[in-house]
Amino acid sequence: MKKQNQKKRVRDVYQFTVKDIDGNEVSLEDYRGKVLLIVNSGITCGYNYQYDDLEDLYRKYKKEGFEILEFPCNQFGVRAEGSNAEIAEYRTTHFGISFPLFAKITIKGKEADPLFAYLESQSKGRFRFQRRIKWNFTKFLLNRNGKLVMRYEPTVEPRDFDRKIKELAFSRIGREADNWADS
Repeated sequence: MKKQNQKKRVRDVYQFTVKDIDGNEVSLEDYRGKVLLIVNSGITCGYNYQYDDLEDLYRKYKKEGFEILEFPCNQFGVRAEGSNAEIAEYRTTHFGISFPLFAKITIKGKEADPLFAYLESQSKGRFRFQRRIKWNFTKFLLNRNGKLVMRYEPTVEPRDFDRKIKELAFSRIGREADNWADS
């Protein structure tokens, strides 16, 4: 009898379970039907100035079903040192962020977090990306069906894709985002 080694085919991000900053398991199924921006971060990273734009976008579109899910990673220049509790405290004290923070993860190597391995696999060969995640504040924008719409490198500032988030956020309620003036 032949042993079959079949991997479960991942259709969307809702099949993943992650840990929140307190270590509790959270099914991404809880975010079904929402527009998601998934970000790997480093609280002391040089790109942390993007927190202001990220928080602005979160407050602007949260009521329309937009969520930002932040995952600290210490593999890029040691920019997320400390325990999860220390990272959460630093983030709150220095940046006043209100969007969800999840447990610190590994992105590179054999121990790579399955969610980020999946997101990376979905973006390879698309959007001109042929390489792995190269630094903190790589951002993955997903539609309400849990499918990757765009990957943004760390150098792309969140306000630069405000219009795309707006388009996705308003799509569910039957409004054309183009009919709404930018605020």
